[in-house]
Amino acid sequence: MQFLVSRFNPERDEKPWMQTFEVETWRGMMLRDALLEIKRQDESFAFRHSCGEGVCGSDGVNVNGTNRLACITPVSELKAPVEVRPFPGRPIIRDLVVDMSQFYRQYRAVDPWLVRKDPMPEQEILQSPEEREKLDGLYECILCGCCSTACPSFWWNPEKFHGPQALLTAWRFLADSRDQAEQERLDALEGPYRLFRCHTIMNCVEVCPKGLNPTKAIGHIKQLMLKNAI
Repeated sequence: MQFLVSRFNPERDEKPWMQTFEVETWRGMMLRDALLEIKRQDESFAFRHSCGEGVCGSDGVNVNGTNRLACITPVSELKAPVEVRPFPGRPIIRDLVVDMSQFYRQYRAVDPWLVRKDPMPEQEILQSPEEREKLDGLYECILCGCCSTACPSFWWNPEKFHGPQALLTAWRFLADSRDQAEQERLDALEGPYRLFRCHTIMNCVEVCPKGLNPTKAIGHIKQLMLKNAI
């Protein structure tokens, strides 16, 4: 099967270029396996990968125009020639490896941890089954970056717009009955860019490997802001 893979070495190349590889495929082969076969052909080829089980989120790439995790993308589902490129909108370090620093800065900007003002109990902070259920579809994010790097608003305003992943995380804590910083979290999202640059294009929903819905989470934040403003 033919693969067209983006190559870029900052020490040698002025811009990325595409290189063709022929890879013998097998039943059940994932894209990560194909990329490893390419690396066996050319040891200078660089891409991130780790667990191979769709858990660590490290091997996100753009495949035939769509962001995916290479380790859970069956080669049999891809149309040849398979074009593999780095995440769009991110600075390229080398080949398929991009700089995700801005993505992680936006994640940290929403304070992704529980904030408590009351004294901590000696044991756990209790939740009802209904309260716990509100977190389903929020906590499963693996920080792969597929959603934010598929979002045009994030490409255009990476320093200002928090992006789908960070806003999903923001709602994960706003929706958590154990958190006590609702107003502070909402105040931190005020302004024309941090939250409201979302134009509900929904690229984030289409590419999330965990089937999460950042657009829905962003809508909940907007509704909560409106409710508090009335």
